[in-house]
Amino acid sequence: MTEQAITTALACLLAHLLADFVFQTNAMVTAKRKPQVLLLHGVIVFTLTALALGGSLIPAALLALAHVAIDAAKTYAVPEQHRERLWPYLTDQAAHLVTITLLAFYAPEAFASGIWAAHSTTLIPPALFLAGLITATLAGGPAVGGLMLPHKAQAQPDGLDNAGRIIGLLERALIFLMVMIGEPAGIGFLIAAKSILRFDTVKKNQKISEYVIIGTLASFGWALIAAFATKAAMNSH
Repeated sequence: MTEQAITTALACLLAHLLADFVFQTNAMVTAKRKPQVLLLHGVIVFTLTALALGGSLIPAALLALAHVAIDAAKTYAVPEQHRERLWPYLTDQAAHLVTITLLAFYAPEAFASGIWAAHSTTLIPPALFLAGLITATLAGGPAVGGLMLPHKAQAQPDGLDNAGRIIGLLERALIFLMVMIGEPAGIGFLIAAKSILRFDTVKKNQKISEYVIIGTLASFGWALIAAFATKAAMNSH
């Protein structure tokens, strides 16, 4: 893949992450069977992709159409009770990545012909960082949640509503930042702190203990992979 194609793919990837994990609310996800909600999501994808590419409208439109088609397939083909599990989520995201890659090969000059091309050297590092941060934090939530969903009913610890989700976001953000600043040793202190805070809860129930351990390892693992991949990409730029 040429440097132009890689830059185009990065712009489209950032737009995709923003559209799926920042500008798509839980209410939109729940109501996506409604055509107007699916269309609204497609408009958001098109707008963000066009902005990221610096005004290349045709590639943005093609990617938005592909995005809507993939989301429609997931929404209408996967039974509702399985839609939040890990495999539909990973399959959906993999399909989006494939379409971004294909677009980068089809129109590698999409970013280079846009208004941001002259500033690419300045824009690429923060774009990589932001894409990595979203991947590590917001994109990791559905992955970990989907992995743990089959065990949630029988081993969900009592606590505040959405507390687990917020804790997961914060811990993945901290892991990402520690890796990016070159202090991965600090992750050990994070593990120790979480173990101490959860000790009284997990020691009373083996199922809850195993649930917390699996969820924590999955969350940490996801964040570490995203962080080291982002750092490698930034170092190679």
